[in-house]
Amino acid sequence: MMLIPPESDGGDRTFDLAELVGRKVVLDTEGPLIYLGTLERVTREGFWLERADIRDRNEGHDTKEEYICAAQKLGIRENRQRIFVFANVVVSISALDDVIGT
Repeated sequence: MMLIPPESDGGDRTFDLAELVGRKVVLDTEGPLIYLGTLERVTREGFWLERADIRDRNEGHDTKEEYICAAQKLGIRENRQRIFVFANVVVSISALDDVIGT
């Protein structure tokens, strides 16, 4: 699965999601859920994560960003061995180690 990110300089760089396979990632959604885990596989339909954490922002006091930064510093709080996240609910994906903490 290839994505072409918008470039302010008009560049035409492509980003291959396969580069994130095997890495700890954050899948963000428009709603209160975020998914953290090791990206196992990417399909047209979505993303397979291993040793994953499903976090509902409504179940705590931390914002999404605070929770992600804590996971980066302290590790992912695994609550699922393996999960599938449908692509249509994901608005962004990034490597956990690319997150800039506050």
